[in-house]
Amino acid sequence: MEHDNLFETSELNTIIAKFSPFVKEVRKRIVTTLIVFAIATIAGFIFYEQIIKFLINFLSLKGVNIVFTSPFQFINLAVSCGISTGLVVVFPVLIFHILHFLKPALKKTEYTILKKAIPFSMLLFLAGFSFGAIIMKWQIEIFLDKSVSLGIGNILDISGLLSVVFLTSALMGIGFQFPIILLVLLRISLINPDQLAKKRLWIYLASFIFALFLPPDSIFADILLSLPLIILFELTLIINYLLEKRNLRKLA
Repeated sequence: MEHDNLFETSELNTIIAKFSPFVKEVRKRIVTTLIVFAIATIAGFIFYEQIIKFLINFLSLKGVNIVFTSPFQFINLAVSCGISTGLVVVFPVLIFHILHFLKPALKKTEYTILKKAIPFSMLLFLAGFSFGAIIMKWQIEIFLDKSVSLGIGNILDISGLLSVVFLTSALMGIGFQFPIILLVLLRISLINPDQLAKKRLWIYLASFIFALFLPPDSIFADILLSLPLIILFELTLIINYLLEKRNLRKLA
């Protein structure tokens, strides 16, 4: 019995020693990511006034009755600005650490594909974030125009408004990552392009459902938010086809 216990202890120590480097690596990368997030969040919190002024100018809110509904609401607004800034800044850092952590488990070609996808992933995130903000600006302009034409006054809760703008923009940035993930899965042959093309209607439906869950409550806005996702899906299939064609030419 004692011999068995010694054997089990030895086996457990072997397993711990085997996975210890991976655990340390994960912990190191998580700590680094959290530090970057914390620094960016603090910066966003400190400079929230400049961020708010920029957003008010961008959303064309000058001349609109913008109010705080609580004497302490500006703190919540500063926190929201800080967290949103932290998420935007930490996104590329997170992608970088995930890629380097997965490197030992990937083939050289798979790693090369993922590495090349990183810049496009960042650009698409910024594009999605900007597109979400533009749609929100358009929604606000419609609201203001209608209130003026109907002679109805308007009062906007700045905290609630900007929280919705941040949420919509961030979710669209995440949604724009879908084609990158799809292209990587296609390139490493985990998804068959022909089968995927046959299911495009389901992709269209999923894109529209995703848009429905976003804050804008206009069906026209939902259609506009889903259109880029559908276009990006079709572009992904085209890009994958062109890459396959180029590979076949090289083999020939």
